[in-house]
Amino acid sequence: MFGRKSLLILLLSIVFLKGWSQKAEAWADSVLNTLSEDEKIAQLIMVRLSSIDLKTRIVSFYDTTVERDILKYNIGGICLFQGAPVKQAALINKFQSIAKTPIMMAIDGENGVGMRLDSVAGLPRMMTLGALKDSSLVYQYGQWVGEQCRQLGLQINFAPVADVNNNPNNPVINDRSFGENKEKVATLAIQYMLGMKSKGIMGSAKHFPGHGDVDVDSHHALPIINKSRNQLDSLELYPFKKLFAAGIGSAMVGHLFIPSVDSTQDRASSISEKTVTDLLKKDLGFTGITFTDALEMKGVAEAFPDGQAGVESLIAGNDMLCLPGDVETVIGKIKLAILSKRITRKQIEDHARKVLLTKYEMGLSTWKPVPLENLTARLNEKTNDLKKRIAEKAITLAKYEEPSAFPIRVNKFYSIQTNVSSTALIHVGKNIQTAFASEVRRSYNADVFQIESTSDSSRAKEIYNAIQSYENVIIALHEIPRFPANNFGISPVAVNLINSIALSKPATLFVFGNAYAAKSFCNLKNIMVCYDDDPITHQVAASMLRGEVSPAGELPVSVCPLLPLASRNGFQTPTRITIKPTPSGGLQKIDSIVQDAIARKAAPGMALMVMKDGKIVHEKTYGSFTYSSINKVTQETVFDMASVTKICATTLSIMKLYDEGKLKLNQPLGNYLPWVRGSNKENILIKDILLHEAGLKAWIPFYKEIADSTTNKAMPGYFSKKEDKKYGIKVDDSLYMRTDWRDTMFNRILTSEVDGKKAYVYSDNDFIFLGEVVKALSGKSLDQYAWDNFYRPLGFGSTGFNPTRFIQKNTIAPTEQEPYFRERLVQGYVHDPGAAMFGGVSGHAGLFSNAYEIAVLMQLVLNKGEINGKRFISSSTIDLFTGYQSTISRRGLGFDKPEKDNASRNQAYPALAVSLSTFGHTGFTGTCAWADPKTKLVFVLHANRVHPEAKNTFGDLNVRGKVMDVVWNEFK
Repeated sequence: MFGRKSLLILLLSIVFLKGWSQKAEAWADSVLNTLSEDEKIAQLIMVRLSSIDLKTRIVSFYDTTVERDILKYNIGGICLFQGAPVKQAALINKFQSIAKTPIMMAIDGENGVGMRLDSVAGLPRMMTLGALKDSSLVYQYGQWVGEQCRQLGLQINFAPVADVNNNPNNPVINDRSFGENKEKVATLAIQYMLGMKSKGIMGSAKHFPGHGDVDVDSHHALPIINKSRNQLDSLELYPFKKLFAAGIGSAMVGHLFIPSVDSTQDRASSISEKTVTDLLKKDLGFTGITFTDALEMKGVAEAFPDGQAGVESLIAGNDMLCLPGDVETVIGKIKLAILSKRITRKQIEDHARKVLLTKYEMGLSTWKPVPLENLTARLNEKTNDLKKRIAEKAITLAKYEEPSAFPIRVNKFYSIQTNVSSTALIHVGKNIQTAFASEVRRSYNADVFQIESTSDSSRAKEIYNAIQSYENVIIALHEIPRFPANNFGISPVAVNLINSIALSKPATLFVFGNAYAAKSFCNLKNIMVCYDDDPITHQVAASMLRGEVSPAGELPVSVCPLLPLASRNGFQTPTRITIKPTPSGGLQKIDSIVQDAIARKAAPGMALMVMKDGKIVHEKTYGSFTYSSINKVTQETVFDMASVTKICATTLSIMKLYDEGKLKLNQPLGNYLPWVRGSNKENILIKDILLHEAGLKAWIPFYKEIADSTTNKAMPGYFSKKEDKKYGIKVDDSLYMRTDWRDTMFNRILTSEVDGKKAYVYSDNDFIFLGEVVKALSGKSLDQYAWDNFYRPLGFGSTGFNPTRFIQKNTIAPTEQEPYFRERLVQGYVHDPGAAMFGGVSGHAGLFSNAYEIAVLMQLVLNKGEINGKRFISSSTIDLFTGYQSTISRRGLGFDKPEKDNASRNQAYPALAVSLSTFGHTGFTGTCAWADPKTKLVFVLHANRVHPEAKNTFGDLNVRGKVMDVVWNEFK
């Protein structure tokens, strides 16, 4: 939990608590001897510098009053509230310069000084930090808050909040707490404290003995906590004990009525001797300085007005009185208490001495004015970056039951050409010009529908009816009040609308605010808790919606039974780790092989990716998109995967369905596809289809049936340049095939001959059937099923079918200058004519990807079905499908494998150096993907060898096999 630096600070803190340094003792005693009796009392008083009228938002500084209190009484502390940072810092410099005794300067800045000062951005509140899995970010948070305090001339920040918020209706703590898990509250509070301490700022554990389980705001009345001492020990006191052990320098005592600790009527814990002296100091052994919570709060001031609360606080054992009221009045009341022997001068002197010792330890014996130049900019310098990093790690996918609705790839659901959107954003809140709405509009061309808290049911009905035609719905809940009154300000009309929409459409709810606000929507399938409602959070949430960043947070509180504590879901974005190999002649051989192939026009460009033990050990790109193009191939270049589709889409999907018990290998095809029953395909076993031993024809040239026998061009009537009901299958830009021809193609496959000899015949038709099996068993098309179950959870951005829907066309390598029905250069649409005529999605071809993402898929299989801590397929299923499963061929189930007699062949397949445990596939367009369990190598080589025409120079040169041999000899 602690780094070396944090541990050093912890050890120093423990030493600090065992005793003050000799220099501190000497300085404190020398100063104490200069103080009058009234000044010793005044050293125990901390006054307010400013306040704000909540109705008019006017700030009153009280600077003349504070100056009077310094010069007349020699007060001990000042607490900053509202105001401009430069003005506040200038006043601090002035006050310190005129003070007889250095003043302890404090701020109640739980989420940074921006919580109080204008022109300074606030940091995320504690509930957001409670969603983090990594406490190191909280240490950095504490460091930055500490740096802000130091630059303002402050010595203490009244933070961290150590309250365990286990009451969702808490009207005063709530999102100010790290959450309801006591261990996590303790861990994060310690990291926050240590971060501030590393910058010389003292933290304060508050609100002792625990303010989390209340439903009354102590600013307005005295909350009651009816818990036994054992219950307090096991929960509320736990974080405080840990903070004390870690060496926090101060504690703030809250205004609470806890009968099990002190049952005296109206005896708030802040003025209770049984709480402060007996429990805090004696039982728990706390030796640091203690502060009261603000004594002007009604939780204590109503019973003890006009400075009397200050007297009771000192009698209870507190060291410093925060905001006790008029200084002259308070000093007078304390002097009367001394005369009546309720408190002794010795006790006052002991408290004053501890205050002075604390001031010395905080560097006030050598005070220097703080520079004011560029102060506001310096106070904001690191905030946005820290907020972004926290948002990326804290935003929580609390519920995830509808993968089809989240994430949504850019431009997936609308046509750029027609500018028609299939994505709707329901914006709940007045300000519709949010960064999130802007991002959603930009990414998806989304239509935005707004509902406010004042909107009536007719507006809700209008929105409900309007969004029924949209394929995907995003709901954004904005302007949520921080505390739970009136259901966080969310109207019943908005609640009913959101829940109704989620019942009718796939939708994801984004809660921009307090996690408890999700309680009205627990039945929704997808819920993203974002905790904050600012542009940085909006932008990070939008990047998660696009699948660019993985949600990593966990719920810090229990929202409802369906959203319990620590709920977290989501997809994992693969970590790209590169290990640079030692340069060698072997790798130079690869360059020679590839460059020779390009020179001989075997392919205009290639991309190579090699992984060893799950890490990239070699990646390189060569050539261009075309022989005349200046568009170079990069690692982001997307290629038509051709038959690699069979393993990286269809077989993976079949494996998952098999894993789930939805498909059996020895069952006939007719059990899964009712439309093949009665045909000669009905009794073909699934296993035989995967092995290419089903007796099906290798392929059927569908395009020839619609071509003129003389010209080989498409005959009139089959294609149109405009999309309509008759022409609904898009085969290229502005080119649509007759919708009914798809059924004709299926009928051609269904009525084709079957060879009953069980011979091995590599067939595209086998995998066309398997793609339909996936659809029949899952209810989703092959492309959507693979996206939901593999590509989306892995955080892919370049893998999928019909890629022009979600990536730019200029990132996709072109394939053939197609001479048949398209009669153009094919780019961004599947090269295989049959797959194109099926609409770009087929079990045998249609997948597009870059080298890296295909390598990740192969690594997933090499890892026995697991990657990034997430299991996709069982290891036994992986073993079954990737092993040899045929007595008459080299095939596994779906996967291709090396020839069993590779060593004796003139040209080994796929390469001589690979082990027989290797599995993978090659593609007609020049692609291949292979993995070797024995050497832990993953090999991906992409090429657009069919450009500009589908000749086989690439295969004749055995480019893939030669490069594989070099790689295996280099890295095995």
